[in-house]
Amino acid sequence: MATDPSYGRRDFLKDSVVSVAKAAQELANQQAGLPEQPAPPPVRTDWLRPPGAVSEALFLDRCTQCGDCGKVCPYGSITFHPVNGTPVIFADQMPCYLCEDVPCIAACATEALLPVDGRAQIRMGLAVVSHRACTAGQGCYACAAKCPTDALSMDFDRQQLVVTSERCVGCGLCEQVCRTVNDRLAIRVTPARLLAQSLS
Repeated sequence: MATDPSYGRRDFLKDSVVSVAKAAQELANQQAGLPEQPAPPPVRTDWLRPPGAVSEALFLDRCTQCGDCGKVCPYGSITFHPVNGTPVIFADQMPCYLCEDVPCIAACATEALLPVDGRAQIRMGLAVVSHRACTAGQGCYACAAKCPTDALSMDFDRQQLVVTSERCVGCGLCEQVCRTVNDRLAIRVTPARLLAQSLS
């Protein structure tokens, strides 16, 4: 096949650029036709800090993400935040069981977790009841039976579950048991840091 003598280097380069541009456009069109990748699930914000945690700003300053508190937790309640690696508790998955010797506090070498005078002094959060979803009026007292600090009781006149805030330590046992026995979660622990924000 004879070569066109007028077809020079400049023409070759021009055709090459056009060819590459066409290929890139076709690739872009193919990719546009692919289904979009699902967005990652949102990072949860309803986590609790372990027992003895100092205020959130101070905690973030002191915590070195060493993981020692999680290693000594006998129940595996303490996990680590997916973004910054700090220790957190998801009450609905594995609540804090309020160990008598509080090994997580003893393991903290930076005073991000401070000693407490008994579990009644722990303040991880506060249980809040959704009376619309709660079945206590129909005889369910599972959360009250599991509460280790007697912070939950039944108001029989109003047929409602009551939270005594002075006794609630925010361990999350009530939240976990409610999720286990009911179709709808009726009690949740509001983390201490969010309570502090609402008061400021």
